[in-house]
Amino acid sequence: MSIDDATRALGAAEDAAGERVAREWPEEHGLRAWLTTVDHKHIGRRYMVTGALFFVLAGLQALVMRTQLAVPNERLVAPHTYNQLFSLHGTAMIFLFATPMLFGFGNFLVPLMLGTRDMAFPRLNAFGYWVFLFAGLIMFSSLLFGVAPDGGWFAYVPLTEGRFLPGLNMEVYSLGLLFLGVSTTSGAINFIATALKLRAPGMALNRVPVFIWALVVTSFMVIFALPPLNTANAMLFLDRRFGTRFFQPPYGGDAVLWQHLFWLFGHPDVYIIVLPALGIVSAIVPVFARRPIAAYPLIVLATVATGIISFGVWVHHMFAVGLPQLAMTFFSAASVVITIPAGIQMFSWLATLLMGRVVPTVPLLWVLGFLVLFVMGGVTGVMFAIVPFDQQVTDSYFVVAHFHYVLVGGAVFPMIAGLFHWWPKFTGRTTGARGGRWAFWITFAGFNLTFFPMHISGLLGMPRRVYTFPRGLDWDVWNLLSTVGAYLLLAGLLVTLGTLLHSLWRGAAAPADPWGGETLEWATASPPRPYDFAVIPTVHSLHPLWDPATLNSFAEGARSHDRVLADGHKVLVTSELDAEPQIAKEMPENSAVPLVTAAALMVAVVALLLKAAAVVLVAGAVAVLTLGWWLWPRQSPEEARGGGERGETS
Repeated sequence: MSIDDATRALGAAEDAAGERVAREWPEEHGLRAWLTTVDHKHIGRRYMVTGALFFVLAGLQALVMRTQLAVPNERLVAPHTYNQLFSLHGTAMIFLFATPMLFGFGNFLVPLMLGTRDMAFPRLNAFGYWVFLFAGLIMFSSLLFGVAPDGGWFAYVPLTEGRFLPGLNMEVYSLGLLFLGVSTTSGAINFIATALKLRAPGMALNRVPVFIWALVVTSFMVIFALPPLNTANAMLFLDRRFGTRFFQPPYGGDAVLWQHLFWLFGHPDVYIIVLPALGIVSAIVPVFARRPIAAYPLIVLATVATGIISFGVWVHHMFAVGLPQLAMTFFSAASVVITIPAGIQMFSWLATLLMGRVVPTVPLLWVLGFLVLFVMGGVTGVMFAIVPFDQQVTDSYFVVAHFHYVLVGGAVFPMIAGLFHWWPKFTGRTTGARGGRWAFWITFAGFNLTFFPMHISGLLGMPRRVYTFPRGLDWDVWNLLSTVGAYLLLAGLLVTLGTLLHSLWRGAAAPADPWGGETLEWATASPPRPYDFAVIPTVHSLHPLWDPATLNSFAEGARSHDRVLADGHKVLVTSELDAEPQIAKEMPENSAVPLVTAAALMVAVVALLLKAAAVVLVAGAVAVLTLGWWLWPRQSPEEARGGGERGETS
């Protein structure tokens, strides 16, 4: 059977089984449904929209800072306000935008790519989103009261201890990040469990899309990287609030301990941000090269290797601290070695494009822009591995330029490419190519005009975190160029937003597979129905939608009770390695428990900030009772009828 015949059979099978499955996976509407939904697609879209809003707020802060630095001796904002702006800008971009935005892509796409109907723990998924939202609201609302973090996003001690920075500012930082860590950790656990246990039959580990591999590696990195950061923030809060002295050398503490704990998280976090973005690139390139991705085993190994090696390079952020020379030599070598996996992925994408039949589209244009910017950021990254050079440019604007090329060029450009690529699947609407091209070129020009001059101003000695500068230091022209570039970058991002919103309101209805994609999400409707797949497919290759056998499995599965699962709100659980079918698992319905639990924790955090001990105890008790209700074992509908598996409680 040809691909076209198999595709028609897929559509017929989905239509035939869809009516039966829809009764068990109804689409609910109204405020109650909005507050209680556990549908991974709704949660994924919420992560992306909320992350984009936080990006806008943090970007406006950056625009104010660039305006302040446009000319020497500017007095647009006061020094203390400037400290809060750059501290909250960095904290928000790293913790409230980059990772949650990419987790939004993952929430929407992972079950679809795996050929299943939901995440492993739907209620935990909803809980993670509400915690993320509430943590972001706490952090940003602090700016309105003048208590936003003001010690930099890395919060070096002893400068951030109470004797130097009194007030609630750094307590908002430490408690806000501890609260947010609950969301990030729960999301990581959910991705790992979903990828290991809910893959479609036949999707062995060597048939898992690269995007899934990237998210799973990222999730393991989150689980191991967050504890050092949480420990550091807990100790900072205890130092400030209760007078402990973890970081005070006269009392047996160690100020450098903060840097070790923070960067033990901070450097893996660069790859926690970048790896899912690289996964997006690996999902887009084969579609528009019209051929399978080159060297799939190597690109997966490179992804795993990046995650492992990233935990051994944190000290290259500390070359100017005064550590032993021998130790710095080892970390310098590791910082060079970690470029090898990135190079493998880069050559894989280039080989795929060169050996394929490239279809020029807006998503691919953003990917090509990413390739240029990420290589430029990578070149300066290798320069930091050289200890004498790093010591010369530490805490200068050269560092600012480097990490914006890596994180904006290496993460934001793939995110926008992913938005244009999956927009038909997210919204059911197609985007305009002209607007997408204009958006790319304006953004690309604005980005380079903003951040490339910072390399020069940094080499000329301009330090980070200064709120103004005098004339006569040769920094004037470079700062003015960066400020002009920032406004041009804003224009490009506004055109991007306008193009997507115009598509949402006026775009043509999207078919299920407008690009001729290779992975399973393109087998679902645009946007997908509540149950995603009416028939659980059987996967026969790494490129299931380019494989007639996989497409035929939809028609064959429509005649099988075990593939339709129309007798309950169920997903199919499979084995970890070879995805062999095991059991049909009953999934939870919509619930208000995740929202109530997250809200109780938010009240406890705010009360702890305000030193309202009684409120902390009450809110904590509510959270514990709600968790008890959440986790209490219950009968599934099938058990109530006298058989079946125990219902899932998360």
